Amino acid sequence: MPVITYREAIRHALAEELERDANVVVLGEEVGQFHGAYKVTEGLLAKFGPQRIVDTPISEAGFIGMGIGASMLGVRPVMELMFWSFYSVAFDQILNNAANVRYMSGGQISCPIVIRGPANGGTNVGATHSHTPENILANHPGVKVVVPATAYDAKGLLKASIRDNDPVFFLENTMLYGEKGEVPTEEYVLPLGKADVKREGTDLTIVTYGRSVLHSLAAAAVLEKEHEISTEIVDLRSIRPLDLDTVLASVAKTHRVLVVEEQKPFCSVGSQLAYMIQREAFDELDAPIHKLATIDAPAIYSPPVEVEQLPNPQRVIKAALQAMA
Repeated sequence: MPVITYREAIRHALAEELERDANVVVLGEEVGQFHGAYKVTEGLLAKFGPQRIVDTPISEAGFIGMGIGASMLGVRPVMELMFWSFYSVAFDQILNNAANVRYMSGGQISCPIVIRGPANGGTNVGATHSHTPENILANHPGVKVVVPATAYDAKGLLKASIRDNDPVFFLENTMLYGEKGEVPTEEYVLPLGKADVKREGTDLTIVTYGRSVLHSLAAAAVLEKEHEISTEIVDLRSIRPLDLDTVLASVAKTHRVLVVEEQKPFCSVGSQLAYMIQREAFDELDAPIHKLATIDAPAIYSPPVEVEQLPNPQRVIKAALQAMA
């Protein structure tokens, strides 16, 4: 099976869907001539032409609104945000229009749009370019929020997102673009709303998503070797819909839970998840649910300081030992 990068997996998914469905188009700032943010769309303009790979002005509210309108008329736009942090500029278009149109039209109008791009911190680009908006996006009924951790998942989930008839927000952790993994060349599509157990374990469940999956897997290897703690890693893969059944099945095995996320801790996805676990599986828990998140402060330009703000394997190990105490 070929080993490719997370970036290439996303590009392959886009190319395959552009070939499969003539209604699929890619729009965004510099997605054509300059190959998109982090070179994800490299080569697509040459292959599919300017009618389907469309460079837009630097106006998120404008081109996202254009994509939403086009989706209501049968086009399937894949919109690239140069950074997900700029979603706030198009907040009204994304959450007041795309998220509500099916409900407000009585089901007569759908909005099959994908908005994708780099998110999260770690690249020393400061507070205005390092947002993790999945909790804000997932707060709105009518949308789907996908956060893949591996190249395999990124390709399969993006293909499913493009084929979905509702707005899908596809968040790609900037630090994952160079990560490599096995990705089949044959056709496959992964279902939205289905978590994946990335590692089996019996003593502790770590529920996580995005880049934190890799940190948690690295930590689990150390916990097994140095502390004889068997850790199960549940990768949510999508925040909405949320696969709570897979999480609860793991909690029933291990009876201890640590949630790891690259979000600010207040009102985060992990906060909601902890509430849902205690509500549905209180009698299964042998200890309080623990949570590891980003330090509660804006991202900073300084590389050594930003490293200390984010979850990493060492912080996951420390939190896991606290959960096991």
